[in-house]
Amino acid sequence: MHPDSARRFLSWRHTAFSVVLSLLLVGCQLQPPEPPDEDKAVIDRMLVLVDERLDVAPAVAKAKWNSGAPIEAPEREAQILDQVTAQAGEAGVDEDFARRFFEKQFEASKQVQRRLHHQWLQEGRSPFADPPDLAEDVRPVLDRLTPQLIEALADIERIAEVEGSGRYLQRRAQELVRDDFDGEPRNVSIQPLMERLAR
Repeated sequence: MHPDSARRFLSWRHTAFSVVLSLLLVGCQLQPPEPPDEDKAVIDRMLVLVDERLDVAPAVAKAKWNSGAPIEAPEREAQILDQVTAQAGEAGVDEDFARRFFEKQFEASKQVQRRLHHQWLQEGRSPFADPPDLAEDVRPVLDRLTPQLIEALADIERIAEVEGSGRYLQRRAQELVRDDFDGEPRNVSIQPLMERLAR
């Protein structure tokens, strides 16, 4: 290679390297901040619990399909909401936040139930041979999850101002909260958390 050509090539390579390095540095600076690992663990735990609670909805739907009980039970829901709100307040969680959170868990569950009932109606589904028992099979699971969710809410409040926590929650919800429909029950269930956490 001619000396001038070699110099031009080396100069071009140096310039190209500098441009690539600059772009990488800028890219690193533009990356949105991630919460610390311990705060990510708090969010992951909350999402796993939300998923566990939402996973109960199909069992409730089956029990109500067989019994003919309505999906909506406003008096029962109001009673439970009053109880969990009081429990959350005793645990130091903001009561309005806790009430809104559990309202959305109820709504997400009912969305799943309504869609399953609609699907079964379209299919002409007969009653299930061995449906879950609400008192024996479902309520013990919900009773176990409720105090865990209240504890997780307290942790969420603690990290509420951590930058990037809301983005992390939204991203991880896609992986940790299963949703067999169009994502709407998932979005409903995490809405109060998204409103609470910093973006």
